[in-house]
Amino acid sequence: MERTAEDHSASLALDHENLRHFIEQHPRLFVLTGAGCSTDSGIPDYRDNNGGWKRPQPVTYQAFMGEQLTRQRYWARSLVGWQRFGKARPNATHHALARLEQQGRTTMLLTQNVDGLHQAAGHRRVIDLHGRLDEVRCMNCTHRLPRHAFQLALIERNPDWVLLDAGDAPDGDADLENQDFSRFDVPPCPACGGILKPDVVFFGENVPRERVDAAVTSLNEADGVLVVGSSLMVFSGYRFVAAASKKGKPVAAINLGRTRADPLLSLKVEQPCADALAFIA
Repeated sequence: MERTAEDHSASLALDHENLRHFIEQHPRLFVLTGAGCSTDSGIPDYRDNNGGWKRPQPVTYQAFMGEQLTRQRYWARSLVGWQRFGKARPNATHHALARLEQQGRTTMLLTQNVDGLHQAAGHRRVIDLHGRLDEVRCMNCTHRLPRHAFQLALIERNPDWVLLDAGDAPDGDADLENQDFSRFDVPPCPACGGILKPDVVFFGENVPRERVDAAVTSLNEADGVLVVGSSLMVFSGYRFVAAASKKGKPVAAINLGRTRADPLLSLKVEQPCADALAFIA
């Protein structure tokens, strides 16, 4: 039987009421966020509604560290993409979650995103599970420098690439193809001449143990879990939902489409994140 507009509206209202009730009943929430939080800020997400990749998978740690041409391609795409990514600002979802923290309703926000937008919205207790794109780290001596400073160094060595334009990709780079990346000049570490890498966890790279331990501690203190904008297809995020479920903690998720944890959820709201959380503001 075909659903009417009235049926749809009633379903949305019920979702909002159930989500409001979940948050009220669990005043110490562990919040886990993903790419769906940042799409309204102009940053694309990775997966479709069925949890599949929308684009080729991101570069791996092994390829980045082992192949000069891979590093040249990555940083060329990043030079173009950073011109917009670096200007992204928090949206209503980030502000709603910051408000939830201000109300004293969260133990911690664990984000799989690397854009720093939760902190920009005023959120204080944040664990960047996969790191931050706004910092660059030397893989030899651990020297660090701000990404905006590295952008200036990239432009100084490759001024012609600034004029190129391409569609944005989720990791702050751009879908830049059909270019001779071998001519792209990547600056070495200014301290030791080593390989510079964005301070994020690439595929094939391990999440630092201290971040996992801090997240587990906060999860243990929580009485419920709220997933916002994540399909949880990546194990590094899914493991926390699985651990919560094993401990008997209820889990609610706001996500458009399937999540890896669907069988474990107490509540699922299939709406855009900002719409689902609008009542908090």
